[in-house]
Formats: sequence, C-alpha cells, structure tokens
Amino acid sequence: MPKKLQRKIPVPKAGSVTTPQVAESGGGGGGGLALFGRNRVTAHVLAEFTSQLAVLLNAGIPITKSLRILEGQLPAGPMKRIAKGLVEDVEGGTALSEAMTKHDTVFDPLYTNMVRAGEAGGVQEEILNRLAGFLTTSEAIKSRVKGALVYPVAIMFVAVAVLLLVFAFVIPKFKMVFESIGKGTMHWTTRLVIDIGEHLKVFWWVYLVSALLVVVLHRVLMGRVAAYRSVMHRVALRMPLFGRLTHKNLVARFARTFGTLIQSGVPHLDALDILQASTSNVHMKSAVGGVQSSIKEGAGFAVPMGESGMFDDIVVNMVDVGEQTGELDRMLQKIADRYEIEVDRTIETTFKLIEPILLVFLAVAVGFIVFALFMPLLQMMQQMGRR
Repeated sequence: MPKKLQRKIPVPKAGSVTTPQVAESGGGGGGGLALFGRNRVTAHVLAEFTSQLAVLLNAGIPITKSLRILEGQLPAGPMKRIAKGLVEDVEGGTALSEAMTKHDTVFDPLYTNMVRAGEAGGVQEEILNRLAGFLTTSEAIKSRVKGALVYPVAIMFVAVAVLLLVFAFVIPKFKMVFESIGKGTMHWTTRLVIDIGEHLKVFWWVYLVSALLVVVLHRVLMGRVAAYRSVMHRVALRMPLFGRLTHKNLVARFARTFGTLIQSGVPHLDALDILQASTSNVHMKSAVGGVQSSIKEGAGFAVPMGESGMFDDIVVNMVDVGEQTGELDRMLQKIADRYEIEVDRTIETTFKLIEPILLVFLAVAVGFIVFALFMPLLQMMQQMGRR
C-alpha cells in the first residue's frame, strides 16, 4: 500500500483561491494573453511534464538538474518559459512547490499542495506519478465528452446552415412564381415559410445581437450573482439527459481528488479546503463545506455527505466503511473508478440518444420547407388539369 503521510501543510483558504485554469500566467497572476489562449498550457502537456519529472527524480537525478533537462527538451512555448522560471527559482533556494505558486494558473492548489506533501515526506517522485495519473484521467474524461459532442454539434451546424441557405437562396427564387398565383390562394405552409424568410431577411441582426447579449448577460450573472449561479447549477444537475452525466462527473472528480490528496499525505481538513476551492458547482461546494464542518466538530464523513443530497447511499456507505477501517483513500479511489466507468456509459448512451433526435429534427424541418415550396406547384398543376 502506498506510503501515507499526515504532515501539516499550509493551504490557501477557499475564499482566497481562484478557480484553477491550465494556462500560463507569465508571472504570478493571469496575463492578458492567456485570455485569448496564446499562453495556454494544456492538461496533456502538464501531465507529460509531471510524468517526465517523476521519472527523472526516480532515476536519482537532483531536482535542479531534472528541471534543467526538461527545460532543454521542451519546445518553445509557455511551458518552456515556466520550466525556465522554475529552474531559476529552485536554483536560488526556493522549494519547488513555492516556485510553482508563482504560476498559479498552471499549477493549481491541488497540484502545489501535493508537491508540498511530497517534499515534506521525501516521496516527491511518487507524488508526481500520482499527479500525472490524476491529470491524465481527468483529461481523458474531458476528451471523451468533447469527442461525443462532435457529431451532434456537426448535425446542428448542418441543420442551421441548410435552413439559412434555403431561406436566403431557394425561397426568393420561388417567390416570384408564388406571387403570380396570389398570396391569398397559397397554402398556409407556403405563406408561413415566405413570411419567415422575409422576417429573417429584415430582422436577422436582432436575433444575432439578442443571442450575444444573452450569452454576455449569462456570463456576468454567473460571475457576480450567487443566487443566479446556484439556480443554473441546480438546473445543470436536473437537466434531462445531461443532468445525470453532470452529477456523476462531479462525484467522480470529488472522490478522485479527495482520495489522491489523502493518499499523498495532505491532512483531511486541508484536502477539503483544496476541494472547495477547486469545485465550480456551488452545490458540491456546499456539500464539501458541510463535510468540513462535521470534521471540525469531531464527527465523521458519512452523515454530512448523506444529508447533502449530492452523494448516493453507495458512496456514503463506502466512505463510512473506509473511515472505520482506516482505508478512506482506497475507498475513495474505488468510488472514483466506479463513477468514471458510469460517466463513460452515460456519455455513450446519452449521445446515442441525441443523434437520432437531431436527425429527426433536421428531417422534419427540411421536409416541412420542401412541402411548403412544392404545394403551390401542385395547386397550379391541379388547376391546369381541370382546364
């Protein structure tokens, strides 16, 4: 079983920690260029850097030389500049964990505190290996979600593009023919399609501006209004199809992060501090806060977790058993494994259900327009046949 540490580690309070993002700060904060992705460090690059650093340290190479080797082999870019800064700081006598805090948009509180735990216990390479595995697992889940989204998004893009092309080029061509028939004698579907086309031709900019304003307003309210953020996070958890996926992903991330921190020697309260700081969903953050308050009062984990409504009975009971047997970290890792498998299954089933729904929507929309455009022609043919 991995060596366990319980060293007191200074951890930033939840209120003072920004939500971690994998992007270079260029210094201590977040540079302006990072907002546009020019100084971005991906999770994959960070995981590779961590894994390679662990291999070098495990081979007995000193930390300063290991960082110098990594800096030399990294391609030009933000990670190379960060590695250079780490080399300079460590050679100047600064601990690696402290040097990493200067780049807090790349090395988040979870990362720096695990490195600090490794320094305190003399098992830095082991901690870095765990970190690399944690980062790789998290990135794999994100990649699977993004990969599953590609096909539905492509279908939606094609659907919108087809409809816009029809309203922009096809309907105007037919309009002259339709007007010769007389708008009063047109089928209602034809009148509706023509009216929609004329309306969009004049007011398309209103819909575009409105959509942009809604997006901007949503982002502002999410950042500044706690009540709105709470409602949106609750909606995300209860949304059809996606709600279960969001909930399971939150539980899996909680278990993986908490288990990794405890296994790395970070004390329970400090680990919960880090979890609160790095959790974006306010309801999971509240659940973690409840567990933290319970621990401070000398109680256990299971009861507040059950009362929070964020964890099902299986998770609560497994945590309870792990706490009683002194193997909480192992139980949390088992929970994470189980929920990550469920996340994979939910992604597969959810997006398999979405694809036919989108295809049916596209078929109905295009079919309705085709029907509307050809109805006047059928009416003309019927009139000519009667004559």
